[in-house]
Amino acid sequence: MAERSFAALVVTDPANIYYLTGYNAWSFYTPQCLVVPADGAPILFARAMDAAGAGFTAWLPPEQVEGYPEELVHRPKVHPYDWIAERVRERGLIGTGQDVCVGFEGDSAFFTARAYLALSAGLPGVRLEDSRELVNWVRVVKSGHELAQMRIAGAIAQQAMEVALQAVAVGRRQCDVAAEITAAQTRGTAGHGGDYPAIVPMLPTGKGAGTPHLTWTDEKFLAGEATTVELAGVHRRYHSPLARTIMLGEPPRRLADTAAIVRDGMAEVLATLRPGRTAHEIHAAWNAVISVHGLTKDSRIGYSIGLGYPPDWGERTVSLRPGEHTVLEAGMCFHVILGMWMDGWGYELSEPVALTADGVERLTDLTQNLTIGR
Repeated sequence: MAERSFAALVVTDPANIYYLTGYNAWSFYTPQCLVVPADGAPILFARAMDAAGAGFTAWLPPEQVEGYPEELVHRPKVHPYDWIAERVRERGLIGTGQDVCVGFEGDSAFFTARAYLALSAGLPGVRLEDSRELVNWVRVVKSGHELAQMRIAGAIAQQAMEVALQAVAVGRRQCDVAAEITAAQTRGTAGHGGDYPAIVPMLPTGKGAGTPHLTWTDEKFLAGEATTVELAGVHRRYHSPLARTIMLGEPPRRLADTAAIVRDGMAEVLATLRPGRTAHEIHAAWNAVISVHGLTKDSRIGYSIGLGYPPDWGERTVSLRPGEHTVLEAGMCFHVILGMWMDGWGYELSEPVALTADGVERLTDLTQNLTIGR
């Protein structure tokens, strides 16, 4: 903040609010923010009924939590940020002087255009500047405690995926399988309970497997079709995503060959992931494997992970793709996702990993082969 000359930072991403304060509730569907002044204590602003819950999760004392009136919720002519801006001024959170600059999270899913306009109008003479994921970049290198949470999330992800691969079968409804996956995610392991994921289980099947991010229907799984399964294990909001592919019956040659190539590509990626390497270099290692077989992949092959709230479990910082020269560091965590989406069919293999001082640690221990189901 000092380097950017921010008098204060308005944090609206619920994952960032959680990271900074511990506040954890499904309250982000209404406006809320943490205002972090350059000097002094941060203040959490939330709907009054939710502000009361901060005492159960956040480290903030009561005097650092304020609730705005219920009458401001979902009104066309007034907005909670009208009230928040007024309290920011009254509390002196942005200081005084010429050319005061306040940072805001311009790409946060929960900071709307109306919120920006209300905040801007309520802070006349203040220059608002996009913080460009400032807190997200602070989060990108994990502490030892955070890595422990990621490992727990990985164990939950593995257990949920094992349930999924057993549950997908000819004649079963997709929604019934999704229910079993969700139960496994929530139940967690014997030692650690699970949390709700930022993204629901995704189950593109048949021709739909040729595109990512489809969820489920009440249709039945059919013999001779493949299904890609992408889910996450979650513990205390830390996410370890995982993807696998299951084929119901004998796989066609093109699917079996692609699975073998992608498995080899994954091995090369994991061997190349090292502190000091760049994201560009990791993608180049992958591309060197698949290009020999005439395959290409336009989308990135991974991204940083950690804390997550709906609608995304990614940190929106480092992506493993061409032209990205971010230098990797020990403590960073990635979802390495090698999805090959073809015309009417697809294959996915992914791993959640953590960078160590001399290599990479897989957060799951599941076979990387194509699963053959019944």
